[in-house]
Amino acid sequence: MRDDRADVVIVGAGMIGATLACALSGHGLRVVVLDRCVPDTRLPEDYDLRVSAFGLGSQRVFERLGVWPDIARARVSPFESMSVWDADSSGSIEFEAARIGVPCLGHIIENRIVTGALIRRLALQADVVLRYPVELTDLTPGPTRIVARLADREIEADLLIGADGSSSVVRSKLGIPAQSDSYAQSAIVARVETAIPHGRTARQRFLPSGPLAFLPLADGASSIVWSVDEPLTERLLAMDDERFAVELERAFDHRLGQIVAVGPRQAFPLRRVNAVSDVGPRSVLIGDAAHTVHPLAGQGANLGIADAAALAEVVVAARRRGRDIGGESVLRHYARWRKSENRLMRDVLHGLKYLFGAEAGIIRRLRGAGLTLTDRSGPVKNAIIRRAVGLSGDLPKLVRGQPLDR
Repeated sequence: MRDDRADVVIVGAGMIGATLACALSGHGLRVVVLDRCVPDTRLPEDYDLRVSAFGLGSQRVFERLGVWPDIARARVSPFESMSVWDADSSGSIEFEAARIGVPCLGHIIENRIVTGALIRRLALQADVVLRYPVELTDLTPGPTRIVARLADREIEADLLIGADGSSSVVRSKLGIPAQSDSYAQSAIVARVETAIPHGRTARQRFLPSGPLAFLPLADGASSIVWSVDEPLTERLLAMDDERFAVELERAFDHRLGQIVAVGPRQAFPLRRVNAVSDVGPRSVLIGDAAHTVHPLAGQGANLGIADAAALAEVVVAARRRGRDIGGESVLRHYARWRKSENRLMRDVLHGLKYLFGAEAGIIRRLRGAGLTLTDRSGPVKNAIIRRAVGLSGDLPKLVRGQPLDR
């Protein structure tokens, strides 16, 4: 297939861009995927520090795209329950898969395992061209096409997708403004081993300085995501393993006993970035290129995968009806669909971050009471967890486990 003319160009071969490319493959579309880096499709012996909590809706997408068996053969860790509690009150809430009639609530998986499975799948598709490492130097939208310029060639397309992360080059080249706010926090990630087994439970404690999550891994260890204020970040990174383990045990209320081993630590600054518009002329932003959220509920990857599933559904339906897949009416349909879903999750997570960071005594008492009351209300609690794991809401076909052409 020629790669100087395409129906769809996707900039970004990470998890979200690769999901979209897989979803579009097999529907009569010529797809070119560009990335500035060469994706790593190997399965290393050591765990990667970047993991995500993939809900059941995302699993359904991967199953429908035919990549779930490849992912599951690598390293996946199902979690059957979630435990959340507040450090400054008696409030807590428990979610169990059995209460909503499913075997698990989701899986903790390394990001590169998912990306590797998707890229290997794409390499087998005759209607998809993968090009990397390449740099996008410019974009020129026109009335009937958009031109992506690289150092050595131009690629014309009906539609271009920016799936290139929170510092999106596509967003910048299109001149789409973005609202960007620092949370004044960083997320410290590491793999740790604990004296008490995790029991396939994802746990999170809300501390005044930020939430601390222990995510269960397949080998019995846990991946931690500790969101902390910036001054504390440097102190925690500078500690030796023994001192860090002591601080971590205390911060986690000793829920899993002694921290017996600590792996390498990394910190990632946390920002909230939201594009003023998800669509431009013959172009769409998806995933972190359009919106980033605080990691306190592990929803970032799931939102991006739902974006990809929804956009694929809109594009395939438009092509089947003989419509211009890059036309304004088609893209606005997608934008209206996903805007409400993404805004709801963004605002909820932003509100939770500041609610649990508030120090006023009355707020601490109210949030503790709210957690406890929600825990005691079966229907409300079940509705929350079904929404969080991708079993309810205005879901794309792939997230529901249905084919695009049905």
